[in-house]
Amino acid sequence: MQRFVSIGECMVEMAPAGPEGQFRLGYAGDTLNTAWYVRRLLPSGWQVEYLTAVGTDPISDRMLEFIAAAGIDTGNIARLPDRTVGLYLIELSNGERSFAYWRSQSAARKLADDPERLGSAIHGAAVIYLSGITLAILDGDGRDLLIAALAGARAAGAIVVFDPNLRPRLWSGVGAMRKAVMQAAGQADIVLPSHDDEASFFGDADIEATARRYAAAGAGLVVVKNGAGRIATLDAGELAFHDPLSVSEVVDSTAAGDSFNAGFLAAHLAGASRAEAVAAGCDIAARVIGARGALVEV
Repeated sequence: MQRFVSIGECMVEMAPAGPEGQFRLGYAGDTLNTAWYVRRLLPSGWQVEYLTAVGTDPISDRMLEFIAAAGIDTGNIARLPDRTVGLYLIELSNGERSFAYWRSQSAARKLADDPERLGSAIHGAAVIYLSGITLAILDGDGRDLLIAALAGARAAGAIVVFDPNLRPRLWSGVGAMRKAVMQAAGQADIVLPSHDDEASFFGDADIEATARRYAAAGAGLVVVKNGAGRIATLDAGELAFHDPLSVSEVVDSTAAGDSFNAGFLAAHLAGASRAEAVAAGCDIAARVIGARGALVEV
């Protein structure tokens, strides 16, 4: 049994549903979204696990039940009696989403506070997946502990996968975000950035510049997502470009990148070529943005 361990924050999601002003309650979060899709795409020889922290209140209970029902192992989810889970609300305009967040007391902010528990949770994992949001919700000590744990796991043979998922509102400043993201990228084997964010906050001129910056940081494989535009991959210095599927209608772009990551990784881990893995990621993402909410059946 090979283990895919995803690290981050699952939140209560309030997504638009039906008439104006009505919302549907669900559970989502960038690294949970990827774990959810990965579980559906990887064969049964893989165990998908989620590493986070939640409260001991009823909504945390229901969140754990949801994650377990999706086939994701919850054994690495800590229960903190003085905390609860975060919540976000999605607003849509022509298929594009914006978010309002309530997460100041989120238990997930404490997921890396216990180094012994953290090290035990990722010990022996084949793949460890995290994002820039995972880093952003932690305090400085927590980030340092997590990055050190990733370095140890990578040295022991784990594949570390990192989606920078740049969200400056979660950081004290853009400089702090850039520094932490590049520090984490230096411990990653695979980096999955989105060019529009990277251009905004790192000044990358094009998708090749994004790919080469992360490769220079130490990533062996970089896949640069680019919305509906051409995708770049850079593997051991070999650059390639890939045209995504054409999508006729975007209903809700929530989790487009998260689901792409899952499709790409599942195919890559199965031995697919770069082009095949990109196509698999695009196929899942196209189906996801054709429905409402972060988690849809594919």
